Amino acid sequence: MSVTILFFFLIEQERARLLRGQSVQQVGPQGLLYVQQRELAVTSPKDGSVCILGSDDATTCHIVVLRHTGNGATCLTHCDGTDTKAEVSLIMSSIKSFSDHTQRGRLEVHLVGGFSDDRQLSQKLTHQLLSEFDRQEDDIHLVTLCVTELNDREENENHFPIIYGIAVNVKTAEIYRASFPDRGPEEELRAARVLTGGPMISIYDAKTEQLRIGPYSWMPFPHVDFWLQQDDKQILENLSTSPLAEPPHFVEHIRSTLMFLKKYPSPTNTLFPGNKALLYKKNEDGLWKEISSRR
Repeated sequence: MSVTILFFFLIEQERARLLRGQSVQQVGPQGLLYVQQRELAVTSPKDGSVCILGSDDATTCHIVVLRHTGNGATCLTHCDGTDTKAEVSLIMSSIKSFSDHTQRGRLEVHLVGGFSDDRQLSQKLTHQLLSEFDRQEDDIHLVTLCVTELNDREENENHFPIIYGIAVNVKTAEIYRASFPDRGPEEELRAARVLTGGPMISIYDAKTEQLRIGPYSWMPFPHVDFWLQQDDKQILENLSTSPLAEPPHFVEHIRSTLMFLKKYPSPTNTLFPGNKALLYKKNEDGLWKEISSRR
């Protein structure tokens, strides 16, 4: 290992250590755009509605932040390894289409999440993300690497992530540990899309400052009544990639999503009248308000 590589490796380790050592900040809904699993959002400091991007509940998943230092264009996404190549491609195109890529500055990436899980899913996703970013034509500078072994703690011979969630302040570029009591709007609808196998999608239009949800379609969830009858242990063991490491609300979240899927087995006409997207915009209090008509 050269002196230069060792130097940057030590810097990354120190950044990971400092991030792990932070206390978790509870982020309120004002100015927040919450990003669920397999969602992506990109904006810039010019945004008058959204100033914080954030995501949490990452166990084997990784939260990725890509930022252009010249114009501050910032993308946050929650990757689960479903199709990492396509997801990194979407991350790159989102930043490029948003920003004037000729202006001075560089692309910086921050990877956070995962732990030393028994199935090595975190390790696999870390490798996939690093490999895909390395394959890009653009120079991408790895600034924060707090993943897998670097985000692991052991308790009673079981492993857990240290950091489950992060937020990024789009205006200051600060990245910090975070949790989010409010994950709206349309938390169950967005979660249902993921549970039924929906791919990574971009959810925010920074030009209009609107959050766009859908239109989605899915097939009826197989054996939904069976799963709703199962106890917490069965749901954890069968519907989680890391049963022992999930946050306390995981089972409740899965149950509510299954109930939603039972209620809406085919969402196209019931949830998206006219097959049109649901549109939300921040009001003067910094909270999401629906601006689309459901008639």
